[in-house]
Amino acid sequence: MSAPIARVDNGQDPYKWLERRDAPDVLDYLKAENAYLEQQLADQAELRETLFQEIKGRIRETDLSLPSPWGPWLYYQRTTAGDEYPRHYRCPRPADGSLTVDENAEQLLLDPNELAGGGFLSLGAFSVSQDHSKLAYSLDTQGDEIYRLFVKDLVSGEVTALPFDDCDGSMVWTNDNQTLFFGELDDTHRPHKIHRHRLGSEGRSEVYHDPDGRYFVHCYRASSERQLVILSNSKTTSEAWVLPADEPEGRWTCLAPREENHEYYPDHGRLDGQWCWFVRSNQTGINFALYQAAESAPQREHWQELVAHRNKVMLEDISLNASALTLSLREAGLPIIEVRPQNGAAYRLQLPDAAYSLHVQNTLEFDSPVIRLRYEALNRPAQIRQLQLADGGQQVLKETPVEGSFDADAYESRRIWATAADGTQVPISLVGRREAFGKAAPLYLYGYGAYGHSLDPWFSHARLSLLDRGFIFAIAHVRGGGDLGEAWYRAGKLEHKTNTFGDFIACAEKLIADGHTTPQRLAISGGSAGGLLIGAVLNQRPELFAVAIAEVPFVDVLNTMLNEELPLTVTEYDEWGNPNEPDVHARIKAYAPYENVQTQAYPAILAVAGYNDSRVQYWEAAKWVAKLRASKTDSNLLLLKTELGAGHGGMSGRYQALKDAALEYAFVLKVFGLTDA
Repeated sequence: MSAPIARVDNGQDPYKWLERRDAPDVLDYLKAENAYLEQQLADQAELRETLFQEIKGRIRETDLSLPSPWGPWLYYQRTTAGDEYPRHYRCPRPADGSLTVDENAEQLLLDPNELAGGGFLSLGAFSVSQDHSKLAYSLDTQGDEIYRLFVKDLVSGEVTALPFDDCDGSMVWTNDNQTLFFGELDDTHRPHKIHRHRLGSEGRSEVYHDPDGRYFVHCYRASSERQLVILSNSKTTSEAWVLPADEPEGRWTCLAPREENHEYYPDHGRLDGQWCWFVRSNQTGINFALYQAAESAPQREHWQELVAHRNKVMLEDISLNASALTLSLREAGLPIIEVRPQNGAAYRLQLPDAAYSLHVQNTLEFDSPVIRLRYEALNRPAQIRQLQLADGGQQVLKETPVEGSFDADAYESRRIWATAADGTQVPISLVGRREAFGKAAPLYLYGYGAYGHSLDPWFSHARLSLLDRGFIFAIAHVRGGGDLGEAWYRAGKLEHKTNTFGDFIACAEKLIADGHTTPQRLAISGGSAGGLLIGAVLNQRPELFAVAIAEVPFVDVLNTMLNEELPLTVTEYDEWGNPNEPDVHARIKAYAPYENVQTQAYPAILAVAGYNDSRVQYWEAAKWVAKLRASKTDSNLLLLKTELGAGHGGMSGRYQALKDAALEYAFVLKVFGLTDA
């Protein structure tokens, strides 16, 4: 079977015809590409199955999550072998304060396996009312991130479907246990309205609407459970409105009217015994400071500084409960937890690894003396740690198990630094079996570099299948991400976007120069905005890499940003710029992967798209692959897989995700000639 050849239309965009969603010839072309992929990888069927079984064999298929205490109940999830999704349960909370689950008294709250019926399913909201009598939940059954809303009576078991369309999936209870606030999407898939609905009534009442296409709107409960917050924010500016949770039909109060480039994020808690607002704001510096205001006077003119702006420390988030204020910081490229007890001296957590991922996973009930942290490293499975806020004592409550023979000490984690063209030092995190270092190994390099998202090192059960075959895995912490704070992000967006690509190339060159790998043994990977990164560096330095994987890749960035009718385009102007402005158009066109496909040799490429993806349209990958196939001068594999029943996150079930990983790893092993490994 020969590779599918896409027809070429006249005009500036030769493959624009692939944008005709649901057209028979488009679907036929995508199916032909899928068939070609399977034909080209047919000799790997046994290897793919071996990889799938390896990965599945490391995962504890039947397991119980760590229960969360709330009121009279413990809430938890249980996974069962053979099921794609975890089931949600609760049982009465033990009187002795333990987390022991009583299976004989447990109540099944929701079974996504039954609701999925073998198809796609994504659970959005899962929100229990304050009196624990009702469950509000939302479901996406297509992968397009449009949700249907449901309320389940936890006493009778009756389920009511709410008669509202185009919902973003959010659902927030008020304290009367009868009223819900939920979000609505506009025609461009942007959450733009918040509605109020009282159970038993037929309609809804609009309480907030933001017509500005740059802003996303959502509603949440404050940590204290006493206040509700509507936050409307673009990528550079925010505005918040608040309402007592006991007054669902009350009047919302604005904390600070929007002011361009002022971002602020409020939460509600207690300080020195008094209810008050805590506001994380960048009004005095890009790394954010923390302010406090009385509950009765939350407006900006009443804010008082609690934690000053620091030039080298990013205040990423705050977590509140009655016992302490917990700061999530980023310093020297690493996440830091700093705790300020209500009574006692502040302290920072001490951790065992040089490079790691750490965040507050759950603050539990507001009056809890403990919180839960999630901690992991490239060679250390995720741990849920309980932190005693008063004195900093830590206890590992649960470690994600790795079934079979696994020894964390057999793997070594390192952090090195590459030097970019402008002299900037760019961190790289690496992991491999100890014997893989000191020689040129096959190496898998991952990158992202957008939206200020940090790629803190994470553990992967699937990745062990590469490491145990002699691979080194590396993360390039390039500019555009948030790995070294807000300045690092800003240095890789808008007019500085090309720094992201230069940093990634510098990381690849550093790994080669240090003898960790060679261009013939270097695989690269990225998804979504990371797919744009992959597409850009392939155009610039194709000889540097042997194989590339681009998942839901944002490679048609110029045409997408010119089409304001597409979901989310206008909101992206703050990240990429508005190409309706001539200088921005020229800037984006100069690096956009689709526009810059060259008549040259490219490495082997696997592109994966989701047909129902509302963030990165399926045709971006399809058009890019079509243009590459018509332009490239080599005979290396070029494959496109379109998941016809999935969206931005791929297929929804856990086993399908493992099969997708097995496919990608087998593709890399095939290119490297390691199929017998």
